[in-house]
Amino acid sequence: MTTVLIVDDQTLQRLGFRMLLEAQPDMSVVGEAAHGQDAVRMTAELRPDVVLMDVRMPGLNGIEATRRIAATGDRSRVLVLTTFDLDEYAYEALRAGAAGFFLKDAQPEELVVGIRAVAAGDCVTSPSLTRRLIDAFTASRPHHRHETPHLSRARQRPLAVLTDREREVLTAVATGSSNAEIAAELHLAESTVKSHVSRILTKIDVRDRVQAVIFAYDVGLARPN
Repeated sequence: MTTVLIVDDQTLQRLGFRMLLEAQPDMSVVGEAAHGQDAVRMTAELRPDVVLMDVRMPGLNGIEATRRIAATGDRSRVLVLTTFDLDEYAYEALRAGAAGFFLKDAQPEELVVGIRAVAAGDCVTSPSLTRRLIDAFTASRPHHRHETPHLSRARQRPLAVLTDREREVLTAVATGSSNAEIAAELHLAESTVKSHVSRILTKIDVRDRVQAVIFAYDVGLARPN
Protein backbone atom coordinates (compact mmCIF):
# COMPACT_ATOMS: atom_id res chain seq x y z
CA MET A 1 0.00 0.00 0.00
CA THR A 2 1.43 3.38 -1.05
CA THR A 3 0.69 6.08 1.53
CA VAL A 4 0.27 9.69 0.38
CA LEU A 5 0.16 13.06 2.12
CA ILE A 6 -1.66 15.72 0.08
CA VAL A 7 -0.38 19.31 0.41
CA ASP A 8 -2.37 22.10 -1.25
CA ASP A 9 -3.89 25.35 0.00
CA GLN A 10 -7.04 24.80 -2.10
CA THR A 11 -9.64 22.69 -0.28
CA LEU A 12 -11.35 21.53 -3.46
CA GLN A 13 -8.01 20.58 -4.98
CA ARG A 14 -7.17 18.42 -1.97
CA LEU A 15 -10.62 16.82 -2.13
CA GLY A 16 -10.17 15.99 -5.80
CA PHE A 17 -6.78 14.39 -5.18
CA ARG A 18 -8.15 12.41 -2.23
CA MET A 19 -11.08 11.05 -4.26
CA LEU A 20 -8.75 10.01 -7.06
CA LEU A 21 -6.16 8.34 -4.86
CA GLU A 22 -8.55 6.58 -2.50
CA ALA A 23 -10.21 4.99 -5.53
CA GLN A 24 -6.94 3.15 -6.14
CA PRO A 25 -6.71 -0.27 -4.45
CA ASP A 26 -3.00 0.21 -3.70
CA MET A 27 -3.08 3.76 -2.30
CA SER A 28 -4.06 5.34 0.98
CA VAL A 29 -4.24 9.07 1.82
CA VAL A 30 -2.85 9.42 5.34
CA GLY A 31 -3.37 13.16 5.71
CA GLU A 32 -3.86 16.61 4.20
CA ALA A 33 -1.97 19.85 4.77
CA ALA A 34 -2.89 23.35 3.61
CA HIS A 35 0.58 24.91 3.86
CA GLY A 36 4.26 24.10 4.09
CA GLN A 37 4.67 24.17 7.86
CA ASP A 38 2.00 21.51 8.33
CA ALA A 39 3.47 19.52 5.46
CA VAL A 40 6.87 19.31 7.16
CA ARG A 41 5.35 18.45 10.54
CA MET A 42 2.92 15.86 9.19
CA THR A 43 5.57 14.21 7.02
CA ALA A 44 7.72 13.70 10.11
CA GLU A 45 4.77 12.31 12.04
CA LEU A 46 3.11 10.16 9.37
CA ARG A 47 6.14 9.20 7.23
CA PRO A 48 4.15 8.80 4.01
CA ASP A 49 5.72 7.15 0.98
CA VAL A 50 4.88 10.17 -1.19
CA VAL A 51 4.16 13.82 -0.41
CA LEU A 52 2.05 15.41 -3.16
CA MET A 53 3.31 18.99 -2.83
CA ASP A 54 1.86 22.19 -4.24
CA VAL A 55 4.46 24.89 -4.94
CA ARG A 56 2.66 28.16 -4.36
CA MET A 57 1.14 28.36 -0.90
CA PRO A 58 0.92 31.12 1.70
CA GLY A 59 3.51 31.09 4.45
CA LEU A 60 6.10 28.37 3.93
CA ASN A 61 5.95 27.52 0.24
CA GLY A 62 6.34 24.12 -1.36
CA ILE A 63 9.97 24.64 -2.28
CA GLU A 64 11.15 25.32 1.25
CA ALA A 65 8.90 22.59 2.62
CA THR A 66 10.43 20.17 0.12
CA ARG A 67 13.94 21.26 1.12
CA ARG A 68 13.21 20.63 4.80
CA ILE A 69 11.63 17.25 4.15
CA ALA A 70 14.49 16.11 1.89
CA ALA A 71 17.08 17.34 4.40
CA THR A 72 15.85 14.86 7.00
CA GLY A 73 16.97 11.96 4.82
CA ASP A 74 13.78 10.14 5.72
CA ARG A 75 11.91 7.72 3.48
CA SER A 76 9.25 10.14 2.26
CA ARG A 77 9.68 11.37 -1.32
CA VAL A 78 8.18 14.57 -2.67
CA LEU A 79 6.27 14.88 -5.93
CA VAL A 80 5.81 18.55 -6.76
CA LEU A 81 2.73 19.90 -8.51
CA THR A 82 2.97 23.04 -10.60
CA THR A 83 0.60 24.97 -12.82
CA PHE A 84 3.16 25.99 -15.44
CA ASP A 85 5.49 23.55 -17.16
CA LEU A 86 8.29 26.14 -17.40
CA ASP A 87 7.77 27.50 -13.92
CA GLU A 88 11.20 28.25 -12.39
CA TYR A 89 9.76 27.24 -9.03
CA ALA A 90 9.49 23.67 -10.25
CA TYR A 91 13.20 23.62 -11.07
CA GLU A 92 14.04 25.03 -7.66
CA ALA A 93 11.87 22.36 -6.05
CA LEU A 94 13.87 19.68 -7.86
CA ARG A 95 17.07 21.26 -6.60
CA ALA A 96 15.56 21.24 -3.13
CA GLY A 97 15.22 17.47 -3.27
CA ALA A 98 11.91 16.67 -4.94
CA ALA A 99 11.70 13.34 -6.76
CA GLY A 100 9.93 14.93 -9.70
CA PHE A 101 7.15 17.22 -10.77
CA PHE A 102 3.79 17.01 -12.47
CA LEU A 103 1.52 19.56 -14.04
CA LYS A 104 -1.78 20.09 -12.31
CA ASP A 105 -3.61 19.56 -15.57
CA ALA A 106 -2.11 16.09 -16.03
CA GLN A 107 -4.52 13.26 -16.71
CA PRO A 108 -5.63 11.46 -13.50
CA GLU A 109 -4.15 8.16 -14.64
CA GLU A 110 -0.82 9.87 -15.33
CA LEU A 111 -0.70 11.26 -11.81
CA VAL A 112 -1.50 7.87 -10.32
CA VAL A 113 1.25 6.22 -12.35
CA GLY A 114 3.63 9.02 -11.34
CA ILE A 115 2.92 8.54 -7.64
CA ARG A 116 3.57 4.82 -7.96
CA ALA A 117 6.83 5.51 -9.76
CA VAL A 118 8.01 7.97 -7.10
CA ALA A 119 7.10 5.52 -4.35
CA ALA A 120 9.19 2.88 -6.13
CA GLY A 121 12.21 5.18 -6.21
CA ASP A 122 11.96 6.50 -9.75
CA CYS A 123 11.54 10.07 -10.97
CA VAL A 124 8.56 11.21 -12.98
CA THR A 125 9.76 14.16 -15.00
CA SER A 126 9.14 13.39 -18.65
CA PRO A 127 12.21 13.67 -20.93
CA SER A 128 10.78 16.56 -22.97
CA LEU A 129 9.52 18.48 -19.96
CA THR A 130 12.74 17.95 -18.02
CA ARG A 131 14.84 19.26 -20.91
CA ARG A 132 12.59 22.27 -21.50
CA LEU A 133 12.68 23.17 -17.84
CA ILE A 134 16.45 22.84 -17.55
CA ASP A 135 17.01 24.74 -20.80
CA ALA A 136 14.80 27.57 -19.57
CA PHE A 137 16.70 27.79 -16.30
CA THR A 138 20.22 27.48 -17.71
CA ALA A 139 19.46 30.09 -20.37
CA SER A 140 18.86 32.59 -17.58
CA ARG A 141 22.07 31.74 -15.74
CA PRO A 142 25.37 33.48 -16.47
CA HIS A 143 27.81 31.35 -18.40
CA HIS A 144 31.04 30.39 -16.69
CA ARG A 145 33.41 31.90 -19.24
CA HIS A 146 35.17 33.94 -16.57
CA GLU A 147 35.71 31.21 -14.02
CA THR A 148 39.21 30.88 -12.67
CA PRO A 149 41.03 27.60 -13.41
CA HIS A 150 40.76 26.75 -9.73
CA LEU A 151 36.97 27.11 -9.75
CA SER A 152 36.68 25.12 -12.97
CA ARG A 153 38.68 22.29 -11.42
CA ALA A 154 36.52 22.43 -8.32
CA ARG A 155 33.37 22.06 -10.39
CA GLN A 156 34.84 19.10 -12.26
CA ARG A 157 36.21 17.27 -9.22
CA PRO A 158 33.08 15.21 -8.47
CA LEU A 159 33.31 13.70 -11.95
CA ALA A 160 36.64 12.11 -11.07
CA VAL A 161 34.84 9.34 -9.17
CA LEU A 162 33.04 8.20 -12.32
CA THR A 163 34.36 5.84 -14.98
CA ASP A 164 34.23 6.86 -18.63
CA ARG A 165 31.22 4.60 -19.16
CA GLU A 166 29.45 6.07 -16.14
CA ARG A 167 30.02 9.55 -17.55
CA GLU A 168 28.45 8.43 -20.81
CA VAL A 169 25.45 7.05 -18.97
CA LEU A 170 25.10 10.17 -16.83
CA THR A 171 25.24 12.38 -19.91
CA ALA A 172 22.42 10.33 -21.43
CA VAL A 173 20.44 10.51 -18.20
CA ALA A 174 20.80 14.30 -18.30
CA THR A 175 18.92 14.39 -21.61
CA GLY A 176 15.99 12.65 -19.93
CA SER A 177 16.59 9.32 -21.68
CA SER A 178 15.09 6.20 -20.13
CA ASN A 179 17.18 3.14 -19.28
CA ALA A 180 15.88 1.40 -22.40
CA GLU A 181 16.83 4.36 -24.61
CA ILE A 182 20.30 4.57 -23.03
CA ALA A 183 20.77 0.82 -23.53
CA ALA A 184 19.95 1.15 -27.23
CA GLU A 185 22.17 4.19 -27.67
CA LEU A 186 25.21 2.67 -25.92
CA HIS A 187 24.61 -0.91 -27.06
CA LEU A 188 24.23 -2.24 -23.53
CA ALA A 189 21.75 -4.48 -21.78
CA GLU A 190 19.04 -2.54 -19.97
CA SER A 191 19.98 -4.30 -16.72
CA THR A 192 23.56 -3.08 -17.19
CA VAL A 193 22.37 0.49 -17.61
CA LYS A 194 20.27 0.16 -14.47
CA SER A 195 23.37 -1.01 -12.55
CA HIS A 196 25.40 1.90 -13.93
CA VAL A 197 22.73 4.40 -12.89
CA SER A 198 22.57 2.93 -9.40
CA ARG A 199 26.37 3.22 -8.99
CA ILE A 200 26.36 6.77 -10.37
CA LEU A 201 23.75 7.89 -7.85
CA THR A 202 25.83 6.40 -5.04
CA LYS A 203 29.12 7.87 -6.24
CA ILE A 204 27.86 11.43 -6.71
CA ASP A 205 25.69 11.16 -3.57
CA VAL A 206 22.29 12.08 -4.99
CA ARG A 207 18.87 10.58 -4.28
CA ASP A 208 17.50 9.94 -7.75
CA ARG A 209 17.71 10.59 -11.48
CA VAL A 210 16.30 14.09 -11.21
CA GLN A 211 19.10 15.11 -8.86
CA ALA A 212 21.59 13.38 -11.18
CA VAL A 213 20.35 15.53 -14.08
CA ILE A 214 20.82 18.68 -12.01
CA PHE A 215 24.30 17.51 -10.97
CA ALA A 216 25.26 16.93 -14.62
CA TYR A 217 24.26 20.47 -15.55
CA ASP A 218 25.84 22.01 -12.47
CA VAL A 219 29.25 20.47 -13.18
CA GLY A 220 29.10 21.20 -16.89
CA LEU A 221 28.89 17.60 -18.07
CA ALA A 222 25.62 18.45 -19.82
CA ARG A 223 24.78 21.75 -21.45
CA PRO A 224 21.64 23.23 -22.99
CA ASN A 225 21.35 23.36 -26.74
